[in-house]
Amino acid sequence: MNPMIARRLILTVLPLAAVTLAATVALAQDKGTLDPKPLPPLANPNDPHLPAKQLFGRKTKPSEQKPQAVGFYAKGCLAGGEALPINGPSWQVMRLSRNRNWGHPDIVALVERLSSKVRKAANWPGLLIGDMAQPRGGPMITGHASHQVGLDADIWLTPMPSRTLSRNEREEMSAVNMVRADKLDVDTAVWTPHHLEVIRAAAQEPRVERIFVNAAIKKALCREAKGNREWLSKVRPMYGHNYHFHVRITCPAGSNDCKPQEPPSDDEGCSTSDLAYWFSDAVLHPKPPPKPPKPPHQITLAELPGACRQVLTAP
Repeated sequence: MNPMIARRLILTVLPLAAVTLAATVALAQDKGTLDPKPLPPLANPNDPHLPAKQLFGRKTKPSEQKPQAVGFYAKGCLAGGEALPINGPSWQVMRLSRNRNWGHPDIVALVERLSSKVRKAANWPGLLIGDMAQPRGGPMITGHASHQVGLDADIWLTPMPSRTLSRNEREEMSAVNMVRADKLDVDTAVWTPHHLEVIRAAAQEPRVERIFVNAAIKKALCREAKGNREWLSKVRPMYGHNYHFHVRITCPAGSNDCKPQEPPSDDEGCSTSDLAYWFSDAVLHPKPPPKPPKPPHQITLAELPGACRQVLTAP
């Protein structure tokens, strides 16, 4: 597509995207509850028009299947999911009431390995883990468009305390906002060189394909990174992501129904032109659309890969 046409298209849909992503960002910091209530039974679970999120959001346990990432990151499901333990030597899971600490065994192993790695490489006490996936993946009732195939994980940019957090703290505590009030750069009152070292350690993991951060954080990484900067090509600006960074890994071996994402370019993505869009007034201060936007389309079970029906109905 012609770059100018693409830019006009982006600016046309920006108001709707900004509203949707603002809701997702708010969700990331929404408090949990000490007394989560199960969702009520569906009146007609076989309704072909029923959003798939209503089905997958009601599954509280993984399927008894071989681990498989099925479909695309934003349109798929997870067979044989594995839970990241809520406590580890160098990590703790937040917002336990959401039950989203599930993933393919490869992402679980990555999080565990990275949490140990950053203690040495970045002098970081440990990782606080936000949302990964639901027990069987799939679309979520609230929040993320991706995180559906068990290959994504949100990692807070707040270091883990040197004690075990209480259940209440895990539901009530908020991550620290790393972005300045004017959204043009990081907040130097909270941003440290250790944050760069943590993100670099994640990006240097061979299985990590992309890391999403706020554009202000990408700008700081570009400015501050020394030595080998190849890892910067994996770090991509994205709306929100000022409290956490989002790690995405490649399709696992043996997951034949997993749809890979096109690999990022080798370019650092640090030039003025690379970042100009993200710091434009239209992005930083989007105007409300002239007409209320239509509600986004809700994916149905029939629109997901066929194997997701088996994942949903499996024991």
